[in-house]
Amino acid sequence: MSEGWQINTAPWVLGAAGAFLIASIWFFFRSLRREGRNGGLVALHVLRLLIAVLVALTLLRPERVVFAKHSEQPRVVVLWDGSGSMYTKDVVTGEKETMARAEWLKQQVEAKFWEPLGKRYNVTVEPFSVPPDDPKMLDAETEIGSDLNEPLERALKQHTDLRAVLLLSDGDWNLGKSPITAASALAQRDVPVFAVGVGSETYLPDVELMNVLAPTYGLVNERISVVVTLQNHLQREVKTVISISGPGGATGSKNVTLPPMAQTQEMIVFTPQAEGAGDFKVSIPVEKEEVFPENNERTFPLAVRKETLKVLVVDSQPRWEFRYLRNALMRDPGVSVNTVLYHPQIGMGEGAGYLNAFPSKREELQGYDVVFLGDVGVGSGMLSPEQATLLRGLIEQQASGLVFLPGPLGRQKSLTDSALGDLIPVETDYAKGSGFASGAEARLELSLRGKDHWLTMLASEPNANQAVWRGLPGFYWYAPVVRAKKGAEILATHEVARNQSGRIPLLVTRSAGNGKVLYMGTDSAWRWRKGVEDTYHYRFWGQVVRWMSHQRHLAQDEGIRFFYTPEQPRRGDKVRLNATVLDKLGAPITQGKVSVTLKAPGGTGETIELAAENEEWGVHSGVFIPREGGKYEVEVACESAGRRMKATLDVSVPTLEKEGRPANLGILREISALTNGKFGSPADLAQMVNSLSLLPERRPEEIRFRLWCDKWWCAALLGLFALYWVGRKIGGLV
Repeated sequence: MSEGWQINTAPWVLGAAGAFLIASIWFFFRSLRREGRNGGLVALHVLRLLIAVLVALTLLRPERVVFAKHSEQPRVVVLWDGSGSMYTKDVVTGEKETMARAEWLKQQVEAKFWEPLGKRYNVTVEPFSVPPDDPKMLDAETEIGSDLNEPLERALKQHTDLRAVLLLSDGDWNLGKSPITAASALAQRDVPVFAVGVGSETYLPDVELMNVLAPTYGLVNERISVVVTLQNHLQREVKTVISISGPGGATGSKNVTLPPMAQTQEMIVFTPQAEGAGDFKVSIPVEKEEVFPENNERTFPLAVRKETLKVLVVDSQPRWEFRYLRNALMRDPGVSVNTVLYHPQIGMGEGAGYLNAFPSKREELQGYDVVFLGDVGVGSGMLSPEQATLLRGLIEQQASGLVFLPGPLGRQKSLTDSALGDLIPVETDYAKGSGFASGAEARLELSLRGKDHWLTMLASEPNANQAVWRGLPGFYWYAPVVRAKKGAEILATHEVARNQSGRIPLLVTRSAGNGKVLYMGTDSAWRWRKGVEDTYHYRFWGQVVRWMSHQRHLAQDEGIRFFYTPEQPRRGDKVRLNATVLDKLGAPITQGKVSVTLKAPGGTGETIELAAENEEWGVHSGVFIPREGGKYEVEVACESAGRRMKATLDVSVPTLEKEGRPANLGILREISALTNGKFGSPADLAQMVNSLSLLPERRPEEIRFRLWCDKWWCAALLGLFALYWVGRKIGGLV
């Protein structure tokens, strides 16, 4: 294309502009004949003709094209990826030798591979997506990830002399806009991108222990379940053993079979024998083909304590469910049981562990971790309205658990209108009776959530667990449940019965304030002992007690209990801190300040004064947002009560970066093709540098002056129109 003035319009527009101009000339001469040749009028006619000529010219969209040659030395920007995914070890350097992508890249940067380009270009070397070494430099809201579009856009905006970009990356991007956006802008500026794809596009042979999910604390001589996620990147089936070991000689193992090229989740159970806190290790043997043996083990922190959980069982008659439940709990060495048996017709039940009345004071009730409420209601000879209110406070304020176990007498009907009504996780309809009985045996059917829920896990893995529940003896009566309430989790339903809302939920749980509630709508769990004695019956109720009291025992010392939500917080989460402080007589304090001091891993400290959320129960609450990841040292203190305790809080760091994934080289190929650049592997780096050296000179920059849309041109036309109109007004023609 040559320099000079050009018109850019369609032929029909050119014809229309010509016709308009011819018509304007004809009107000019016609006006002269009709209105005479007075000097002032002639000037107006000439002005009108000039305006018409200029309008016709504007319709032709005239542009002046000028080519400006670049005088400055061109620039090449070298961008190298410093994101977390670059620590994946899959750059093959030998037959079975590999190194991390970041390590290979570090070697190239230290060798200054771009130096041959310095003879012809100004070279700028910039890393991108590098997380700061100091975690305090990160905001709590900041996501750690990689943005491939931003560095390309930045290079284009900052360097007007940009000739090319050399990009070294694994192509992994998880933040920002698609890099195709920046690539399109680079293509318009004739800036090619030469991309070197670092890493393997396919998984290398490996068996990876990807994740371990474990509680933060456990009890001595109690089963602890750990969920392990395994990934098999081998083309064959792998039979292996998951092993767990930790302080005090705690061990556990499980034989598993991993399908080829598949991810598997397994549960391993072990029993710690000694108290103490430390790191436990989960590992699997290294297969001979594996390239990354270091990812075959993981550690997790666990505090093992010796505690006795305190349970209160309340019922109105010694039915089979009550008897076997009480026996199971009394034989549990980690549980201390008290019992309230009303017998409304004959008086209170008596015996070892029996109470002559339901605890009527907070000081008496607050020590219980879990309360089982059987076929009991609110009314004469049973719970009073005040006791129901007290029990609700225990659950919501003290993080205890409440288990509803309705029975055929239907006495829980009266709970609906009491303080406990909102805590029941299901809606019931007692208008048609106290429940449904049948001569045919029915069973509980686990829901999708119940298949692998810790509460219902009677086997060592989800598939086997489903089979165990299907083999358990069934029931002949169930409560008049309509549906689960909003926010509740359905763990099991009636295998057959249903209504307009679907299957009848019979095992349902829900959070209630700081605590948990569980509803079991049958009365035949005692029948699970058939043929297997206490195997599943004891295990289930033992898990119920421990699961429901878990939050309450996160951290405690004499006269002070500290718990927080969520139990495994991440950096940036809003963590709710709760503390209950007792005075020397065991009563909750109502006066005095409770403070929590948290020392971050980086050394910074923060003190939060907890507010008295419920003075009756002595609960003080506050909110903490961790700005760093790692282990926080926590100290809870109440000077007026002379109470002080120390604990730890583990905070994880959310990151979008994942090690071990294949490189996303497809996006790098697309960027290179779109910008007329080149793509290569790490072995092609020297060749890529040489290709950059041979790039042709930059084309002169084309500068276009578009007269037809210039603001001054438009202003001039508007001024001429105004002058013509004013002239006609003065001449009396309008």
